[in-house]
Amino acid sequence: MHVLVIDDEAALRQILAAAVRKAGHSVDTAGTAREASSKLVRGDVDIALCDIKMPDGNGVDLVRSFKGSGIDTHFIMVTAFASMETAVEALRAGATDYIVKPVREEELLHRMEQIGSMRGLKAENQALRQLVAGDRGVFHFGSPSMVEMERLVSRVAVTDSTVLITGESGTGKGVTARSIHEMSPRSEFPFIPVNCGAIPENLLESELFGHAKGAFTGADRARKGLFSEADRGTLFLDEIGELPLHMQTKLLHVIEDKAVRPLGGEQARRVDVRIVAATNRNLSEMVKETRFREDLYFRLSMFHIHIPPLRERREDISRLIRFVLNGMVGKGKKQLELDPMAEEILVDYAWPGNVRELENVINRIYILADGERISLADLPPDIARQSISRERGGMDIASSGGLREQLRRVEADIIVRTLKECGGDRRAAAQKLEIGVSSLYRKLEEFETLGTMRSEP
Repeated sequence: MHVLVIDDEAALRQILAAAVRKAGHSVDTAGTAREASSKLVRGDVDIALCDIKMPDGNGVDLVRSFKGSGIDTHFIMVTAFASMETAVEALRAGATDYIVKPVREEELLHRMEQIGSMRGLKAENQALRQLVAGDRGVFHFGSPSMVEMERLVSRVAVTDSTVLITGESGTGKGVTARSIHEMSPRSEFPFIPVNCGAIPENLLESELFGHAKGAFTGADRARKGLFSEADRGTLFLDEIGELPLHMQTKLLHVIEDKAVRPLGGEQARRVDVRIVAATNRNLSEMVKETRFREDLYFRLSMFHIHIPPLRERREDISRLIRFVLNGMVGKGKKQLELDPMAEEILVDYAWPGNVRELENVINRIYILADGERISLADLPPDIARQSISRERGGMDIASSGGLREQLRRVEADIIVRTLKECGGDRRAAAQKLEIGVSSLYRKLEEFETLGTMRSEP
């Protein structure tokens, strides 16, 4: 690889250049942003080791100026610990990674190796995601907020930075954490998810860090903890806000020391683990209330990704519905179409349970749907009730004949109008409604029996 070392300190430039050259790479140097730009535009720089502060500018602006230029250079920002916020800003601007001064040669070369293998891994991981998705294919978001989130995920995935994912329950924090792992150089090693709220408090330390034989009653043999199992891979700490304070302290020490001491053990063991944490709680508020350690919060939120709730990104709802339906077909089941009015009600629904609720609802609809088309009558009562209540200005559904009666009337009105438009031709009406003729006859008989239809050609 060809590496460009950008730093205004001549001594540090020489040290970094010597380390890179020793590893077998070609090296060039620059002492200013202007000099660096003139060398980057050639397009032959694979990695730029870039200081954030320079006499004629800063590294973040340099990264930003080359973002989207078509020049495939990966920037590793070199920063002092006090400038960590600036390093995160650089990642958001398009940098691939950052490294904290004083730079350790072993760590620097490790980061460069990760970037070197990233291109091949990216193609491999894409194939893996296709395989996991099966016949569903790969889902593509439509909302700007989620497109931006995907961009941030792809940027931070190739680094070793800790990541904090926030969002309401059901928004897909676990899926996002797994995507970060699959797109990272650690993808060949374990991804270990841990629900911090599901493990009894008295077992947490043993689960995370392991225990020595005889450490407590019943410990008849030594056990590796989840940190050791995730060595060289990713440990996903879900519901991190549920972690007790004393365990927060122990976790902070493990992150800082990169070593775990098993419960009852005498020696610590080095571990190389990438931490991704997630919560639906407001950790900054918990810090103010002294229910979450501030230093641990800063460590975990080195790179923060927030997933907005589904009600704030309605552009994704129709896409998600069809994605789930296509997944059902991929399992060998029948293809169902979605009635536009039913789709409108589903998009209008608030989805308090977010993506998880949507998937459960669509699966239930699919199982119970009668015919080749999902109609208003197939929707769960709660979802239809919310929509009808809103349309009627908050009127109590029970006072106007009940929810199912209201749905029947809406569906009957659509059928009556379509029959009139088709001159009473039921076959043509069924085709226009995109339902089978037998389904139309059955609905007409049902509506007639129930006295729902006001008129029929």
